[in-house]
Formats: sequence, structure tokens, C-alpha cells
Amino acid sequence: MNCNTPFQTGHTFSENIDRVARPGRESELHGRFFDQALAELARRQHVVFGLDQLRELGLTARAVQKRAAVGRLHRIHAGVYSLVPKELLKREGLYMAAVLACGPGAVLSHRSAAVLHELRDWGATKIEVTVPRRSARQHDGIKVHRTTTLTDADVAVENNIPCTSVARTLLDLADVVTHRQLERSFDQAELNEVLDLKEIEDQLARNPTRGAAKAVRKVLDEHYIGKTATANENEELLLSITRGLGLPDPETNQYIALPDGGPPIKADFLWRQQRVIVEADSSKWHGTRQRIENDRRRDQRLTVAGWTVIRTSWRQMTYQPDELRKVLLKLLPQTPRRPGAPAIPVAAGAPAPAQSHTRRAGGSTS
Repeated sequence: MNCNTPFQTGHTFSENIDRVARPGRESELHGRFFDQALAELARRQHVVFGLDQLRELGLTARAVQKRAAVGRLHRIHAGVYSLVPKELLKREGLYMAAVLACGPGAVLSHRSAAVLHELRDWGATKIEVTVPRRSARQHDGIKVHRTTTLTDADVAVENNIPCTSVARTLLDLADVVTHRQLERSFDQAELNEVLDLKEIEDQLARNPTRGAAKAVRKVLDEHYIGKTATANENEELLLSITRGLGLPDPETNQYIALPDGGPPIKADFLWRQQRVIVEADSSKWHGTRQRIENDRRRDQRLTVAGWTVIRTSWRQMTYQPDELRKVLLKLLPQTPRRPGAPAIPVAAGAPAPAQSHTRRAGGSTS
């Protein structure tokens, strides 16, 4: 790492860009200061640029090499440079660098696009990029997907980074994630109010022979989108247990208004008709003295209102799941999930589930 880079001085990003753009540091190129133009480009592109862009600003290949040699430019990929070392780039900078490295028409896609659209985050994986051709150069840390079907309708720009649209991203995800992970991505898109079923249907119509289309169709036909949007892996583990028992899917992370007039209560898993709540507690969020006391008062309010509250933990679900299974089977009916089934009926006095925000034809919500 070059310790002299101006981006390691503790200044804000804008301050550092301005330091690089200080007038007079370079000779004027084509009627303007090169560094100032470079700083403007850096602001738009998360501090990274392609070699062609540098040449358009007037910098020769030799000048690029000289700057790289003294730490004023840093090579990220072949033909891609940054004002800071790679290890100092934020995620968006790494995404932009990957897109630039893959050439004209390249877009962030698959799991990386899902992260950019705030659908899911699968942790550290290779950055995924789709290119509109059958061949492309390989780069370290980049997974290149090749296609000849990418159209303008499939492309979006998020945070100034070219990427696949939400609908195309969901279709592409079906090729690389599990069925449940795909469900979760649809759920999150619904919660974010960016799920457009018309665009999804358009993707299926234009890509009928892709294996991903079958997986997406299965989600649309069998999954109540938005109902099982789990908040963490604890809840995912609990959902795998309830589904394994053949129980109806719960509503997840929904609020309940109680007749005592107190503040609404948010439940991890909720079966309204049976008036059963299951909480997937973690020691991190529920292990403090204050939180334990809050949970007791909360459970007492629910009990008075006629709800049964069951608390479980990662340890029980992992090492003693049969204990939990016995309790759940006594409280809840084993009924197969019907394809496209609506939410379970609302019990008397219980609030209705939150409305779906899924956008349909014409951009309306229902």
C-alpha cells in the first residue's frame, strides 16, 4: 500500500477529491486542468476509471504508467485504475471497476446486482458481471456471465453503476441460488416496493427456455410473496423447521395491535387464525437484562389478549429441534401450503395483514 496517497489522511471523500483536483498541479490539457476533470469523473464513478476514459481526458499511456509508478493512480484490473489502492475501495467502487474491466455493454448482475438493489447480501462472493457477447476476458475476482439476450429493458443504473434491472436480476438469481434464497429475494423486492409483476412476466415471455424461468414461475405459483420475509438466519432456520413439519407458512415480522391500547407488538412468526406467535430469539438481541424484562412485559400483554407465545433459540433449533417440533405440532395444524394461497383468515379482533405493494400492470399496487 502506498502510504502517501491523499485518501489515507482522514479527510472526507469530497475533500480528498478536491485535493487531487487542486488547480495548477498538472499542465493544462485540451483547455482544462486534467486533475480537475479526473476528480469530476471520480465523483461519478466511485473513484475508478477505465483507461479509455483517461485517454479521452488527454492522458497518454506513458503518463498513466508514470502516475501508477508514484502512487497517484492504482491499477485495479487490466485497463482500470483508481485514485486509491484496491483495499481502500468501497463496495461500489469494486462494482464499478468490475463493470469497466469487462468492456462496453457490461453490467453488474446476479448476486452482485441483488446486493446493489438491496434484495439480499450473500457475503463475500466474486463480483458478477454480465456481458452481451459470447466471449470476454477473465479477471481475478470477477465472475463473467455471457448472454446474447440482454436488451435495454434488462438494464438499469443504480448509484451510477450499470446493472441488470430488478426483474432481470431476479430471473438471473434463479440460476445461481437455492429456491428458498430466490423466495427471499422476491420477498425483499416486495418489501422494498420494487417488485413489478408485469416486468417479471415480460422476462419469462422473452426467456421461456431458460431453466431460471421455471424456477421463477414456481415462486410465482406457490409462494405468497412478501409473507415470509425473514430478517435473519435464526428466522430462516425456524422457517425450515415449520415447513418441514408441513405447517402453513406464518406471517413474518408483522405488527399486532392489542386491545389494551398499548404500542403495537412486532412478532417474528405469526399465525393469526390460531393466535400463535413464535419468537426466534438470539442471545445478542435478547440476552440483556433490559431486553429480558421488555420481553416479559410484552409476552404478558399478548397472553392477556389471548395469544400463545413460544420462544425458541438457535441452540434449541440446532441441537434439540424435536422438542420444538412437538410443541408446534400441538399448537398448529399440519395443512399443505396451497399454490398461490392467500394469507390465513384474520381472527376476530386481530388486525389484518399488511397490504401487498407488488406493482402490477400499469404500475398500480394491490
